[in-house]
Amino acid sequence: MASLAAAALGLTLLEAAIPSPIPGIKPGLANIVVLLVLLRYGWRLAAWVSLLRVVAAGLLLGSFMTPGFVLSLAGAIAALAMLGLARRLAAHALGPVGLSVLAAFAHVGMQLAVVDVWLMPGASLAALAPLFLAAAWVTGLVNGLAAAWLLQRLPAAEPDAAMALPGGRA
Repeated sequence: MASLAAAALGLTLLEAAIPSPIPGIKPGLANIVVLLVLLRYGWRLAAWVSLLRVVAAGLLLGSFMTPGFVLSLAGAIAALAMLGLARRLAAHALGPVGLSVLAAFAHVGMQLAVVDVWLMPGASLAALAPLFLAAAWVTGLVNGLAAAWLLQRLPAAEPDAAMALPGGRA
């Protein structure tokens, strides 16, 4: 679990070093790792990897407990909830790309909701929603394609890896 969270964290730190042409829009490269973990080891380990990455990135980047951290955490929780729901309801119908796009929409939707309710109550974000949802679609598509490509090329998962987790199965 630590090595997977470290890989996701490394991608987050790399992403933080790259300037964004549009504030608030990032490629979400760490989500590729979360998708790989979800599809190889299950939702529980994917949740651990995602949440550890968010907390560690907040600590390392100096944003822990700031509005940016809260937005990142809220987005990650919404994406994890969407991934869990999608895996339960449509496990065989959705592959890495579909899961990634759904998670990206959930992430952005929750972030917009947090901004609307907490950071800028009363401000209308409706005009920004299409831009952020379009970005979510593109990044979800690209990350899903990357995860699908990696799934085909990585060695098979170790069957005992999930059993090493606290609480048993992933």
